[in-house]
Amino acid sequence: MNGATTAFFVELGMELEGRAEVEGLFADQCTGLDGVRCDIAMVRTPDGHSRLELAKYRSPAVISAGPRNRPHNILGTHRVMFAVDDIEDTVARLRPHGAELVGEIARFEDSYLLCYLRGPAGIIVGLAEQLR
Repeated sequence: MNGATTAFFVELGMELEGRAEVEGLFADQCTGLDGVRCDIAMVRTPDGHSRLELAKYRSPAVISAGPRNRPHNILGTHRVMFAVDDIEDTVARLRPHGAELVGEIARFEDSYLLCYLRGPAGIIVGLAEQLR
């Protein structure tokens, strides 16, 4: 898995559980692809209840679906949103890891501050800070 991508999620507050190379019949069956060989990193949320698998395919060859700076509403673009305690601090900590705001930090009524970030490899994540 790309070290920059893993570092991005660790800075976000996730804990690296481990890395592995995955290949073989089960990987082909699971993904619906032939000849799968990929590097994965497994990261865990701070509460220990959720995990995120980060994958970098070595084979079959990666298919480019267009430019990396696509807007986040394109069909098929995947993203996740994380709750954070301080959205401005989180954005500042992620910038050295390649994070760029997609728009800006926005306020939803008196409930949340929200934003989308584009990180390494074009990954888009959302951040939400609940206002008290």
